[in-house]
Amino acid sequence: MDYLIGGISFVAAFLFSLGGVGAAIILIPILVSLGIPIGIAKPVGLFYNTVSLTGASISNIKNKRLDFKIGIPIILFSFIFAIIGAWGSQFIPKKIILALFIGFLLFSGFMFLFHKKKEQASYREDRPYKALSAIGALAGLLSGLLGVGGGGIISPLMLMLGFNPKKIASITAFVVPFSSFAGFLTYWSMGSVNWRLLAIASTAGIIGATLGTMFMHKRLNPQTVKRILAIILLMMAVKLVWNII
Repeated sequence: MDYLIGGISFVAAFLFSLGGVGAAIILIPILVSLGIPIGIAKPVGLFYNTVSLTGASISNIKNKRLDFKIGIPIILFSFIFAIIGAWGSQFIPKKIILALFIGFLLFSGFMFLFHKKKEQASYREDRPYKALSAIGALAGLLSGLLGVGGGGIISPLMLMLGFNPKKIASITAFVVPFSSFAGFLTYWSMGSVNWRLLAIASTAGIIGATLGTMFMHKRLNPQTVKRILAIILLMMAVKLVWNII
């Protein structure tokens, strides 16, 4: 079982890091299907998200792929609005929120697939702080409401602003660990953590995400990254549909 979980964690982290998105949203239902209680799977998945994308971000920082000035406003506002979203979630039926989020994910995924191709030279290089702050606020709000990472919100909105998909993946990989770790601490405070399972999944996740990030930047062009992001978003939508059903 340990080898199976390690292998699944590695593959999931490798694939999802290509788009800079945390793989916990896939890892958690897989762990549950293997007989692991949801209360144990959630903190493992969130911590796995944290360390796997932290490894990806370290690789991005070392190779000077990460634009901190773009990432910081998203982080700050996602933190603030995640608290607001978590507080507000008690007043809004979760199925309504999930239905709205599914619609957004479907729209975003298809937008990644069919968005008009731009030449690399035309990708924007400025830092629209107001728009980035708004993206962080929306991502944080939905993350707090739904208890999921904000990567599925951040990526398509940054694409709509005209950023290079490779830069988007680096920024998303930098932002998501912060919200994921906050979620891990919350679940830890509410219940127990299987530290053995967490160590196996997280170690495999670090290796998989680091290799996936290196592969993405060396082997893939921005249009391929866009398609990967689309697949990830549509997978997230299917997963949420499954939750409602």
